[in-house]
Amino acid sequence: MIVGIGIDSVDIQRFAHWHIYNPQILRRIFSDQEIDYCLQNNTKSAERFAVRFAAREALFKALTMHAPGHNIPFLTLCRAVSIQKHMNVPSLHINWPTIQRWYPYEPVTPLLSLTHTQHIATAWIVLQKHDNYQP
Repeated sequence: MIVGIGIDSVDIQRFAHWHIYNPQILRRIFSDQEIDYCLQNNTKSAERFAVRFAAREALFKALTMHAPGHNIPFLTLCRAVSIQKHMNVPSLHINWPTIQRWYPYEPVTPLLSLTHTQHIATAWIVLQKHDNYQP
């Protein structure tokens, strides 16, 4: 069962200089693994940071849809999230204990889709709850 959806688009140009930021600043939003991945290629770092930031915004919207009135502080959510790639497919990992105080429900499965053009990065999140459905 789908319990939340979120989408966000950001202008990649906003992230053009993020590759020169101090890693300590970047860690307020991204995991070490994400920072390493984004900084592997300076010509792609802006789009990589942008789409990962958009994913956090989309997740915030999806969680807010599922749990209205239980708004998780955005930077807390950022630190609880990591986007990892396996076989070139991105997946969103959430450290549920970190946000449990603001999200009083069972963990759900986040489904993630990322895309970008030359100027815009977009992320789409679907939160899926697993029922004990027996056909």
